[in-house]
Amino acid sequence: MAEQVLSNEVDIRKKKINDLLEMGEIPYKDKFVRTCTIAEAREKVGEHVKVAGRIIFKRVMGKFGFLQIRDINAKIQVSVGRNELDEVAYDFYKKMIDIADFVGVEGEVYLTQTGEVTVKAEKLTLLSKTLRPLPEKFHGLSDTETIYRQRYLDLITNENSRNVFLTRSKMVSFLRRHLEDNGFIEVETPIIQTSVSGASAKPFFTHHNALDLDCDIRIATETWLKQCICAGFDRVFEYGKDFRNEGMDTVHLQEFTQVEWYASYWNYEDNIKFFHDFIIKLLSSCLGTTKITYKEQEIEFDSEWPRIDYIGKMREILDFDFLAETDLGEFKKKIVAKGVFSDKDLEECKSIRTLIDYIYKRKIRMDIVNPTIIYNYPADLMPLARRNDKDVRVIDAFQVVAGGQEICKAYSELVDPMLQRELLEKQLEEKAQGDDETMDVDEDFLLAMEHGMPPISGLGFGIDRFLMFIFDLPNIRDTVLFPLMR
Repeated sequence: MAEQVLSNEVDIRKKKINDLLEMGEIPYKDKFVRTCTIAEAREKVGEHVKVAGRIIFKRVMGKFGFLQIRDINAKIQVSVGRNELDEVAYDFYKKMIDIADFVGVEGEVYLTQTGEVTVKAEKLTLLSKTLRPLPEKFHGLSDTETIYRQRYLDLITNENSRNVFLTRSKMVSFLRRHLEDNGFIEVETPIIQTSVSGASAKPFFTHHNALDLDCDIRIATETWLKQCICAGFDRVFEYGKDFRNEGMDTVHLQEFTQVEWYASYWNYEDNIKFFHDFIIKLLSSCLGTTKITYKEQEIEFDSEWPRIDYIGKMREILDFDFLAETDLGEFKKKIVAKGVFSDKDLEECKSIRTLIDYIYKRKIRMDIVNPTIIYNYPADLMPLARRNDKDVRVIDAFQVVAGGQEICKAYSELVDPMLQRELLEKQLEEKAQGDDETMDVDEDFLLAMEHGMPPISGLGFGIDRFLMFIFDLPNIRDTVLFPLMR
């Protein structure tokens, strides 16, 4: 029935377009000269304006009526009456202009008796005729499939969605400005590459026909940005897309956006201070507050963030020195014997690295509510990170976790080329054991490292997941304008 009603509506609008053409009216104008945006018009009570937008509401009451037009930022009411328009123009408004059409409005801005900012239409111009109406009664979309496939309708009808994506734009703008104000230079690095490197993740693969070369799609920008450091860029960053061919759930996307930055002569403690200041200023600038509500819990970022020793906490949970374990099978047996997990729980862990990470995510990270710095990581987890001077089994790394979610990951970078080669070659052994999230031995990266790199600290910050977190969204797809659909 709904499809039949829609079909009838489309047919009616097609006829109106034909009628417009017969009247000599152009149904799709080439331009309209505005004097201000809708948001600006709302501040111009008593002034004459020319504004334009999409009609989201229309009501005709005899010789007088109201409509509302909006754009991505604001909406405004328009009064349409016979006192301002002649009979032909008013009849045209009643019969030929529909909800969802784009119109230009010229007239004075005034306040109604109820205080509503309104434009008194002295001239109403049809700019673009639509074939399809907006979702029924303009209550907003609720069907998830339609929201993701037809995001434009979601944005037209749902204020919350508009707020998310406008904030996303503000965040990116602030991010670039803040980094540049602190001496960082933005660069662009390859997306198609020949070596899986920069993170522990499963890549997408493709084939370069012109070069007859098998390639992968980048999983991170780290190794390229470190080569920029080698070249003399003291502070460098890249904002862009990364791709990981992993499982899809409410907190993971195969195509996601993050920023990575690297600073010469910093260690990870410098990055902790910088990120703490960055997040407070980011939230203040984009949300007007540093306090958010996530899963019915208030989380304040403008505070001193407590620290948790990763290795110390893991030892509490396991009650044995897990860093001494070198055999995956024996490691699993000890965990099961302690009653921490079952054999079935641990089946997916194909290396000591993935096993340790599995325990951490389920026994430590998920219970953290307020912003917390997790530091003192096992070296096996991050082969690109600098080993601690006092214990080579430990790396100088940290993550910020809040609401059970990882906000960022950072560390002091490994710049020892001989140790780096050894660690990457060890990754090949893990790959042979069935771990498909290991890195390759990236010879180009190692060559750059052999030419020398200064002390460095780098940080990765995921835009999508942070937006999901600060807006308490149920699905990470809610932060992406056009997520991939089957």
